[in-house]
Amino acid sequence: MANNHMLHLKKLGINTYKEAVIYMREDCHICRSEGFEAQARIQIAHKNQSVLATLNTIETDLLKPNEASLSKYAWDLLNAKEGDEIQISHPKPLISLDYIRAKIYGHELNENEIDAIVKDVVDGSLSDIHISAFLAASSGNRLNKKEILRLTQSMIDVGTRLAWPSKLVVDKHCVGGLPGNRTSIIVVPIVTAFGLIMPKTSSRAITSPAGTADTMEVIAPVDLDLATMRKVVERENGCIIWGGSVALSPADDILIRIERALDLDSEGQLVASILSKKIAAGSSHIVLDIPVGPTAKVRTLEAAKILQDYLEIIGKELGVEVRGIFTDGSQPVGRGIGPALEAKDVLAVLQGDKHAPQDLRERALTLAGLVLEFSPKVKTGAGKQLAQDILDSGQAWKKFQAICSAQGGIFEPPSAQHTYIVRSISQGKIEAVDNRYLTRIAKLAGAPKSKAAGVEFLTPIGTEVISEQPLFVIHSETKGELEYAVNFLEQGHQFIQIKEHE
Repeated sequence: MANNHMLHLKKLGINTYKEAVIYMREDCHICRSEGFEAQARIQIAHKNQSVLATLNTIETDLLKPNEASLSKYAWDLLNAKEGDEIQISHPKPLISLDYIRAKIYGHELNENEIDAIVKDVVDGSLSDIHISAFLAASSGNRLNKKEILRLTQSMIDVGTRLAWPSKLVVDKHCVGGLPGNRTSIIVVPIVTAFGLIMPKTSSRAITSPAGTADTMEVIAPVDLDLATMRKVVERENGCIIWGGSVALSPADDILIRIERALDLDSEGQLVASILSKKIAAGSSHIVLDIPVGPTAKVRTLEAAKILQDYLEIIGKELGVEVRGIFTDGSQPVGRGIGPALEAKDVLAVLQGDKHAPQDLRERALTLAGLVLEFSPKVKTGAGKQLAQDILDSGQAWKKFQAICSAQGGIFEPPSAQHTYIVRSISQGKIEAVDNRYLTRIAKLAGAPKSKAAGVEFLTPIGTEVISEQPLFVIHSETKGELEYAVNFLEQGHQFIQIKEHE
């Protein structure tokens, strides 16, 4: 490689999350000689490592003609430091692009083809546009069971796979789409207090106001490395951490980032995402919560049965036992929607507060009972009562405190400085609730980035209300975020349907 294709690195501190980007002056000698323009794909070599990155050009003196910069993700991939030299070149053709084009035209992909795509996703060889094309071509039930199985296995193979001393390693996961459904934080201490191993790696919000990791982070540290995670599990039988910090399925983290931007979550990708993460974490037995409702992620019982079938059959093919359960997805679970508000609900249930939301408690006990029934010591049908005994005795709360302590401490959830009460304009009975709109209000209010922001939901379906009675309360950390949410309300969207008395 000629020296005139060398540039010195300058750090600009640009975070593109999981996207490799290189920044160069548009008038630099390499751009001129090689014809590189913005959005070109460029091969970057640094010492014994290389990465493909998307070019963004700079028109000012932020960089000198002999300098380049990288996104944080690319810096980390290359293990580069400021002042280091990098070599710039045209990339070699990617065979995986041929496979993505084949999928666009409806062809079934074989094992080697899917392996190549997933490898190039993790290596950073595929741009966001290429990954978007693959995701779009795979959506709408365009992946058959063979392809979903191959995709799941490939996503497991490119990451770390944990092993535990017990043959029985349990987990519980929700497919999502239901605000406030933070049962995992209750299930883990119940199950681990009984003695089962449950290394819970959780996600952050994708399209919701809070993921399990966002809510748990309000109470205890979740950004643990792999060694620390192991110590916590060895000490307490389980943990509740952010899965992104241990890189168990790195391909999934990248695909989720693109899915978030596309607002796309197809059945095949969903199955591969869930199972690859759980199997990589070492799980052998998994309970999957599938909420079904008109404004949930899964809208119909028919769609739920298809998803359940995929998860159970593909799980079996990969050597894990999966049990899917359909739950009520017609309305939020508990009262809180947003990290801190959901954390307060969870703590109320664990502490046995008589004012704790009973729907969250009952749902968590049902799911914990099913997980406990994986144990040969627990008879079928006896799990829920056992889970209730563990919760009511205070054992689960004691175990939760121990897990938090092992992860680095336990915190008091914050409260928002600004609130706005939304009141009923009529008298009657709550007939329906739109999960999507309540989710959007909570996000406009600042959740999940603003931990105390969200919605406090006060009137579940069946509640009798009178005029001026509070329906829900918007919580925000700033006046500006509160105004965003209130302005959305004033557009006249129907969030809660009230059947007026005749």
